[in-house]
Amino acid sequence: METPQRPDPGPAPLTVPPPANPFAGRTALVTGAASGIGRACAQALAAAGAHVHVVDKAAEAAKSLAEGIGGTAWVVDLSDPDAVDTLPDVVDIVVNNAGLQHVAPVHEFPPERFALIQRVMVETPFRILRRTLPGMYERGWGRVVNISSVHGLRASPYKSAYVTAKHALEGLSKVVALEAAGHGVTSNCVCPGYVRTPLVENQIADQARTHGISEAEVVGRVMLERSAIKRLIEPGDVAEAVLWLCGPRTGHITGTSLSMDGGWTAN
Repeated sequence: METPQRPDPGPAPLTVPPPANPFAGRTALVTGAASGIGRACAQALAAAGAHVHVVDKAAEAAKSLAEGIGGTAWVVDLSDPDAVDTLPDVVDIVVNNAGLQHVAPVHEFPPERFALIQRVMVETPFRILRRTLPGMYERGWGRVVNISSVHGLRASPYKSAYVTAKHALEGLSKVVALEAAGHGVTSNCVCPGYVRTPLVENQIADQARTHGISEAEVVGRVMLERSAIKRLIEPGDVAEAVLWLCGPRTGHITGTSLSMDGGWTAN
């Protein structure tokens, strides 16, 4: 009686080692990191393995977040150029996120408020990049992500300072993209529509009081009127886009503006 032969199982399957963590050993600096989009970005980068410098003037919130994600808190007023120049200059990733808003027609807009918004949202990113880019160039790798806005691509009435600042940030991002291309450094903007942040929630409440309508009507009829998708964006969604732009497969994506506006700019 013949012994039945077992089928040849073929060659043993190759064991593919898991890819190395692209964020391990990386250091990121995130401005306006104590809340909203900045907080979500800091958490996402830390969860991916980066050490995060949490930059905000809200001391308690910044320190609490830094402790929770194993980062470092920097309590800094970003409207003070001298204070900005004390921030770390050896980082691999910069997320320029800090911002503020003021709503008024141009002929009533306070000049000092206009200037403040430009300092925080344009001059501060410039100063940070001026100090951090040389190290990125030396190491041959870096990622710059500027949190712009749909208002970096489109305008709305009564937001002259904010729209001006976001358009300027778009321009700065593109210049950095061109200058940094030969050094392994990319620079991009993420342009969300209305995101569920404390800044936007305050605007919703203010407009509801001003117009005598519900907050739901403010969101649907005012804020999202030009958006095809009628819901606010979550901060975590923006953070995931930032994380992707900082990842290993995006080395050819630079000088771009990634719209996350629910179809606003498609109109």
